[in-house]
Amino acid sequence: MEFLAMFSWMKVGDVATLSLILLLGMFFLLAIGMPLGFASAFLAVAVIVMKFGPEVSFGRFGSGPMSILAQAVYRQMTNYVLISVPLFIFMASLLERSGIARDMYNSLNMWLSRTRGGIAIVTSIMAVIMAAMSGIIGGEVVLLGLIALPQMLRLGYNQNLAIGTICASGSLGTMIPPSIVLIFYGLVTETSIKALFTASFLPGFMLASFFIIYIVVRTNLNPSLAPLPEEDPDAPKGKQKFLMFVGFLSRFGLWILGALILRNLFFTAMGQNTVAEGVDPIALGMVSDLPWLFGALVLAGVLMFLIGKERVNTGWDMGKGLIAPVVVIGVVLGSIYMGITGITEAAGMGVVAVFTIGLIRREMTFEIVWDSLMRTLKSTGTIIWVTIGAASLAAAYTLAGGPTYVANMIVAAELPTMGIILVMMVIFLIMGMFMDWVGIVLLIMPVFLPIVLKLPVEEIGVFGELNPRHVAIWFGVVFCMNMQVSFLSPPFGPAAFYLKSVAPPHISLTAIFRGFLPFIVLQLLALSVLLIWPNIISIFL
Repeated sequence: MEFLAMFSWMKVGDVATLSLILLLGMFFLLAIGMPLGFASAFLAVAVIVMKFGPEVSFGRFGSGPMSILAQAVYRQMTNYVLISVPLFIFMASLLERSGIARDMYNSLNMWLSRTRGGIAIVTSIMAVIMAAMSGIIGGEVVLLGLIALPQMLRLGYNQNLAIGTICASGSLGTMIPPSIVLIFYGLVTETSIKALFTASFLPGFMLASFFIIYIVVRTNLNPSLAPLPEEDPDAPKGKQKFLMFVGFLSRFGLWILGALILRNLFFTAMGQNTVAEGVDPIALGMVSDLPWLFGALVLAGVLMFLIGKERVNTGWDMGKGLIAPVVVIGVVLGSIYMGITGITEAAGMGVVAVFTIGLIRREMTFEIVWDSLMRTLKSTGTIIWVTIGAASLAAAYTLAGGPTYVANMIVAAELPTMGIILVMMVIFLIMGMFMDWVGIVLLIMPVFLPIVLKLPVEEIGVFGELNPRHVAIWFGVVFCMNMQVSFLSPPFGPAAFYLKSVAPPHISLTAIFRGFLPFIVLQLLALSVLLIWPNIISIFL
């Protein structure tokens, strides 16, 4: 105890001074290259010592403020949903090493090869599909950089357009379910992850559509940015290609509808789809759904007959690369939204689906599985260490009275509701330039969300009124949109470094960041839509 008393001079009673030391300390430790997880853990101990003194902090082992930090870490590490994170990372690693993504790219390219900017559009669509499969950002950017970038550069696409399309589209996993960012937000704020997934659907696809519209408009205004490839005289064109695409959809729909009908009949035979008060009906599994399913089945069969067997078979060969990704998406998101499993179990089923498809395609070797496991271990380890450090720092700062101090400071500024929210958005954007999203959600969200929940809900947004029950969900989607911007923001935009690792040597980091600029504007536009029209997230809730 006498030894600890020697450090009593470190005690800081003023929360404002403590907050300033914490902020400067975080920037200093990150600037000298200390990993965020260790920097956060070190500052957590420092905050406890400065607030309560070394005697109180370390005087009795297993009790006092330090034990509260341990409890905060324990709560995070023992949360069952956290298991879904390594499972989604493992699934993304298997997808990246298998040929599923490459076949999907080839199929999409067949349908859009004669469209101006078609390969950039294919890249964006492929990114959306991959985001809906795994929700991992780094793997998507690397994979798109390996598959799409050489193709676009070979055909003479504008380098900035190619770079921006790959990195902006590759980061859509932040917004589109099953997003790991949304999973962590739900864990920290105790918000329904399923509701967050549902709410982020429309904003995520809205952002993807902004990218595609930008590509279409810009390449048509300036065709030199995206030259058309040489025309294949044997390739189907115009009406023939459209009929083949409808034939592919009809045949694939026939299989899907058949599976849904068998599932519905199973529920009916087992008596599991009876209408009961207080119980949500099974999606497409009720007896009342059977006529619609049979009607759609008949329609698909009629379309196949009218289009003709030869066209249907050719369309099937052109589009079969899309089947495996759709199956994976159906397994992961379908099992969640049809009430079959929770988030964690859906992630496990996704891994099994990708592994099984890889076995069927004879691509799943021991080396691929081992390499995917090692990459999953490294990525998960990084996330877990950041989680431990950030959870400790958040608990320490809460014990020191930091959230109350920040809340009082914001309230004392007497800003209007939207002014307070805009200040938070600026803080998110600035922190996103320097910190990982895991640290931001664990450190900042416990401070900001209680303030947002106390704001008058009728003053949030400009058009429409947000349901008070959806405020936490809306703020989570807005936070994810901010993190979407952070993946492209210099100086530490992760997407730039992911792409640089697989880009040709002549493409510098400066050139990569330059290609981001139009897409950052589009991301800020999508963020503005969420702020102006907040109840856009409630459409599917």
